[in-house]
Amino acid sequence: MKLNLALLSAFTCMLSAIHAQMTTPVPFDRLNKNDSLLVILDLQVGLFDLVRDFDPTVYRNNIIAHAAIGQLFDLPVVMTTSAQQGPNGPLPKEILEMYPDAPLIMRQGEVDAWDNPAFQGAVRAANKSQIILAGIVTDPNPPLPTPISHLPLPSLTPTTNPPTPPFQGTTFAALSLRSAGYSVWANVEASGTTTHLIADTANLRMMNAGVNLVSLFAIVCDLMRDWRDTPGSAQVLPWLDRYFPVYGFVARGHGAAVENGTLVPGEEQLLG
Repeated sequence: MKLNLALLSAFTCMLSAIHAQMTTPVPFDRLNKNDSLLVILDLQVGLFDLVRDFDPTVYRNNIIAHAAIGQLFDLPVVMTTSAQQGPNGPLPKEILEMYPDAPLIMRQGEVDAWDNPAFQGAVRAANKSQIILAGIVTDPNPPLPTPISHLPLPSLTPTTNPPTPPFQGTTFAALSLRSAGYSVWANVEASGTTTHLIADTANLRMMNAGVNLVSLFAIVCDLMRDWRDTPGSAQVLPWLDRYFPVYGFVARGHGAAVENGTLVPGEEQLLG
């Protein structure tokens, strides 16, 4: 009897906890264009070749679109690279030309960008609480060791070029920024890595830490809020036509129908 009462009590407590979770409002952390900073993280031309979880043509468009969000909403921008003098290479020229005056932190060893004092200083100087970021790779991933058979023979001539440091990942920066008290939005379409499994694992780790995993379209819509605002439809639709053409063609189709369209038999019934 006592056992049954204990089980009943435990079951009642469990139901109460479930009910509390279901009735507690879920917080909706929304982007605010006046409180957001855009971070461009190691989207370097050499590292681009590591991305295997996107079609290369699609991914190129995604990273350029990520950078262009700052122009559309006049956001402050911080850029950073990892050992860009080596095979990692620089940021694409299209991105550099967008922001010739934005801080560009060229890290030489830090895997986590937040470990770099100059990067920390640039982020803090922006005085924003919301960070939108994307990077290569999605997960922090050090370079693979060189097989012994491929190592060069020892040389008596000293080398002046240090080995290329590990490159960064979206995850490390996102977790560090969360730990520092920032709200973080990771653009999942502009963060690429070597496999879908690794991307899923990294995204799950970020999500469990409270990072918002979002698409390009979600970021744009949340920053805009209302098509009647500025930037609104007049600015955002041409931008979407360039960087998110599936929605641009929705607008094109509507415009063509208004200018040139005539109803064919049967369409009147569909329109009510």
